[in-house]
Amino acid sequence: MRPKSVIGEAGYVMEDVPHLGDYLLDLPTYSNPLQDNPAYSVVKQYFVNDDDTVAQKVVVHKNDPRGMHFRRAGPRQKVFFESDEVHACIVTCGGLCPGLNTVIREVVCGLYDMYGVRKVLGIEGGYKGFYSSNTINLTPKNVNDIHKRGGTILGTSRGGHDTSKIVNSIEDRGINQVYIIGGDGTQRGAALIYEEIQKRGLKVAVAGIPKTIDNDIAVIDKSFGFDTAVEEAQRAINAAHVEAESVENGIGLVKLMGRYSGFIAMYATLASRDVDCCLIPESPFHMEGKGELLEFIEKRLKENGHMVIVVAEGAGQELIAESMRSISHKDASGNKLLLDIGLWLSHKIKAHFKKTKVSINLKYIDPTYMIRAVPSNASDNVYCTLLAHSAVHGAMAGYTGFTTGPVNGRHAYIPFHRITEMPNKVVITDRIWARLLSSTNQPSFLSSTDVEEAKRDEDEPPKELLNNGKGCCSTPPPPNATP
Repeated sequence: MRPKSVIGEAGYVMEDVPHLGDYLLDLPTYSNPLQDNPAYSVVKQYFVNDDDTVAQKVVVHKNDPRGMHFRRAGPRQKVFFESDEVHACIVTCGGLCPGLNTVIREVVCGLYDMYGVRKVLGIEGGYKGFYSSNTINLTPKNVNDIHKRGGTILGTSRGGHDTSKIVNSIEDRGINQVYIIGGDGTQRGAALIYEEIQKRGLKVAVAGIPKTIDNDIAVIDKSFGFDTAVEEAQRAINAAHVEAESVENGIGLVKLMGRYSGFIAMYATLASRDVDCCLIPESPFHMEGKGELLEFIEKRLKENGHMVIVVAEGAGQELIAESMRSISHKDASGNKLLLDIGLWLSHKIKAHFKKTKVSINLKYIDPTYMIRAVPSNASDNVYCTLLAHSAVHGAMAGYTGFTTGPVNGRHAYIPFHRITEMPNKVVITDRIWARLLSSTNQPSFLSSTDVEEAKRDEDEPPKELLNNGKGCCSTPPPPNATP
């Protein structure tokens, strides 16, 4: 997808999202039905100004360029679909995550209640459901209480993406709005669907809603389901703490989700205050040697008589691979299949203390799939509603090829490629990781080389400020290219 940008003064760059009007000329517009909706009549200024943008960086110095911006999400005065012509569909892909059902519910209810849309289809079983599974009609009545359940009523799967077959199905069914809920792999697939739709010249809006329990989607502030995951992780950590402190030399070991990013482990640790050591993929560690993990465990047991360790599932994978000479495998979504760091760590710790003839009592708790299967909590439910409504407003306004999410607290429309090019990771040179180290009193386990490399990565200029502030963006579009 070719970047679509607007470049202004003082280093201002808005990375815009595609619009149906970019490739379908003379599309008729209609007044937004919200202007006649009594629920919104009291709102002072409900419609978003077309020139409103959201800054990616909120903290700047006085001489800094204005940097990257995104188009602000929200309802527009003019829409590009009449209510009775809309035939929308919703699909969920990838792994489970708290809040999936809430997003489904709010897309359906948003289309019905705000825009008077009456045809919404649920695609069952992920991407392959477009051409190989059943569909269900979705109405406010049959989605009314699904937010109280975990999982997704539409079912999900990994892989199964066949762009041509999917777009054929969309065209054959007369679908003109596609809402795709999933992680970075799913959003890459959504980008391919948009590109094929554009090639065929179809009036079909493609809107993505980013989903990952690990909070590793780039650009956006936070992914839905993350708050719920951190809250549920507290139960496992509390159980580990109770087990550990109830016996002599007790060790509670908890494995949490976090394939490439350790956000759940980090925030659960900060919230708990019962954790003595947190291990995440971004921060390398070693088992043996001065100042390394086994020595720290010995020290903490001598000091407190017990300890709690939290480890993200993606941490220490190179140590296991090295010791087991493992072969790398991937799942249907292209994600690397991880070896069980929790089980491996428990064996290593037990073997070490057996060798030193110190009796320990280690309990290993793995709540990963329990956490992702629960219903979303109150804050995630509110967040899922905002995400769903932002996607609906964008599609009705004719925007396409975008995903939506909060950037510095304001919801925006973001091009697919910006959220899929690089995963969001914990910055181990940032203050929040320093707060965690201070909270747990654990060593950082980083060598001076690791620290320098981390700082060097952070010092690299952002892409949008390269090439004298022009970044990798295309030339500005002609005036009035987008409504």
